This record gives sequence, structure tokens and C-alpha cells, in this order.
Amino acid sequence: MEEGQIARWVKNEGDSYEGGETLAEVDTDKATMEMTALSGGTVLKILKGDGETAALGEAIAIVGDKGEDISALLKEVSSNGAKSAPAKTDEQPAPPTAVEKPAELELKETSAPTPAPATVSTKAAPSNGQAGRMLVSPIAARMAADNGVDLKTIAGSGPNGRIIKRDIETALAGPRPAVTERSKTYVPSTVVGASGYRDEPTSQMRRVIASRLTESIGPVPTFYLTVEIEMDNALELRKAINAAGTEDEKVSVNDIIVKAAAMALMKHSFVNASYQDKNIRFYNQADIGVAVAIDEGLITPVIRGANLKGIREISAEVKDLAAKARTKKLLPEQYTGATFSISNLGMFGIKEFTAIINPPESGILAVGGAEATPVVRNGEITIRNIMHVTMSCDHRVVDGATGAKFLQTFKQMLEQPAMMLV
Repeated sequence: MEEGQIARWVKNEGDSYEGGETLAEVDTDKATMEMTALSGGTVLKILKGDGETAALGEAIAIVGDKGEDISALLKEVSSNGAKSAPAKTDEQPAPPTAVEKPAELELKETSAPTPAPATVSTKAAPSNGQAGRMLVSPIAARMAADNGVDLKTIAGSGPNGRIIKRDIETALAGPRPAVTERSKTYVPSTVVGASGYRDEPTSQMRRVIASRLTESIGPVPTFYLTVEIEMDNALELRKAINAAGTEDEKVSVNDIIVKAAAMALMKHSFVNASYQDKNIRFYNQADIGVAVAIDEGLITPVIRGANLKGIREISAEVKDLAAKARTKKLLPEQYTGATFSISNLGMFGIKEFTAIINPPESGILAVGGAEATPVVRNGEITIRNIMHVTMSCDHRVVDGATGAKFLQTFKQMLEQPAMMLV
């Protein structure tokens, strides 16, 4: 972890707190952590608001005794470069990024005929009547952008001349310019200008995903191997397991795939390894990362020692970790340090795809859905449930023949599940 993003402040400026109370929630690489107070005090100044990012060691707030003079600390923080970044300029108007606290919108005049995009601040913009400045509520700015209303033509009726929702509604209800005879040749039903847009802060998870995948697809020499697997016996195994257990003990096809991959890894050590520049690291057990889709991206909870666990135990652990992932309650040790990964998109109707290796792992399986397919067996056409699996391989560790032999073993274990026992 090199930086964190403030998910939200639980305590606001001026709020007092006791030791052990949560002050803020911080998004780390792939989980949300609570930042708790070591002792009691008061939040005197918030330096990094909701959605802002801070590097490790950077000041995000000043706390102390209520009424304490913090001018010296503010000067120190400012001199260390912790001030807010200057407002960006661009050519397109955009609705503001949503914030939890009421926000004022500051629009700076430019030479362009349309106003520059807004910069959102959790503090009210100055209302000292300086030329070239206007105050606009977020909802008014959004309505203006959506309806092509030039804010410079609106007289605000809110406090200090602030443009509010009512002012935009009045402008929209007012008379429209008359249509000349010449313009009646073509009158579009909707007047559409250049598209507005909105900028939302990149989540810490999405930044890490981008960074990790950039590390993988460029420097890692990757090749791909695809195999077709008959899943009829594996589906029968699943049916038998589920018939013998309770509703909570039901397993998925993916649980069986995880077990088969773990057992195959134990027979092919170079696939269960990672390239470490001056050496190759071989792992003693199969710690399988199982890709889980959440709102902000992808996270891979790790099933430790999957080769040592039964299918039901793997299923229960996957369900528990997936639930924690979706609520961002995973601990770092629960989603880091996998030796191999599996990404299954079969439940979304995907037949075949390739996945990107998560360094320093040497491989990842991309699993498609099992489909009833006509195949030729013993000179006759029959129907089998065929699943396509593509393995992405780090060529620094896994050669073509090595990857092919691993897939051969993996295929054999799924087609004849009893092979997982030997």
C-alpha cells in the first residue's frame, strides 16, 4: 500500500470523540479499514475530504483540544505541500461529483462561450462578490448542464446570489426564442450540444487493478493454452454431493474446479511457482485465488491450502470470503498471496475468454460455461457438456509443454473426478 482514499469521515470538524471511536473509513488497496482514535480529543480541521487520496504519512486532519490554536500546524501542513490541488480547467461543462456534505460550486470565467467545469468543495465558496465568480448549487448545475442552460444568463435568488434549483426551473419554463421561417426547414426535436461529463475520483481498488494489470500484460511474457473438457461426470458429482447435504452445504461447479486445479498443481510444481528475478519460488501448497466481481472491480479472495480441503469445505470458504469481499470486509491476508488464480465467467454465458495473470503468480485459468454440445464418440454423435478453459502462462516459469501437461491433468481430474483422490 502506497496511498489510501478517504471513503468518508465519521466525525466532522468540531466533533469530539473518545479513545477507540472510529474517526474515518479509509479505502486501501481492496478493503475499507476503520481509522480509530488512540485517545480522546476533537477534530479541529479536516485536510483531506471524502473521496480524496493521501500518501502514506501525509496529514489528513488536525486533532487536539477544543479551541486550541492550530495556525502553526496549518502553516506547517501547507509548507509540506498538503494543500488541495488547484482546480482543473477544461472546455466541457460537467455536473459535479457527488459529495456527502452540502457543497457550493465555484465557476471561474474563461474566454470560452461556455462556463468552465465546476470544482466541488466541501466548504462554501467565497461570497464576497468578486467579479467573475458565481455560486451554484450542485442540483442547479446538473439541471443546467442537462438542459443546455447558460448559467451566466441566470440571476440567482438564493443566499448571496446563489443559483438554486428554482432559478433553473424558472428559466426552463420561460419563453423560448421565436423560430424564424428560414429555420423551420429543420427543427431538431432535442437540442444537443457537446456532451457534458462528470469526473469521479478513481477508487483505490480501481487504481491498484490498473497498476497490477499494467505490471502483468507488459513485462510478463504471456502465452495461452485452451482445452475442452467434458463436464458430465463433474456435474454428476455435484448432483450427488448436493443430494446428500443440506441447503447450506450445496456446492457449485466452480468449487469442484478449484479442487481439481489445486490437486493438479501438486503434480506440476512449475505451475505452482513464481518468477523472482534471481530464483524461482516453488510453493508447498495450492493457495487458489478465486476472482469475485464487486461494484468497484475485481478481487481475488484466497483459499489457502485448497489441495488439503474437501469440496464442501472449499465451497463454504468461498461463500464466506465472497460475502466479505462484497461488503469490503476482507483482511489483506485474505486476498493477497495466492499461488494460482481462477476466473470463472461461465455463469454470465461466456463460452471462452483469456484472463490476465496476477503477478507474481505464473498462471491463471479462464473458465467458460459448460454447454451441451454434439461430439463424436466411438464413431457416433452424442451430446456432452463441454467447457472451454484457457490458461494464461508466464513463459519465464511455465513452458508450453509444462502448461499443456498441467491442463491434461486438470482435464483428467474433472472428466474422472476419482483421479483427484490419487
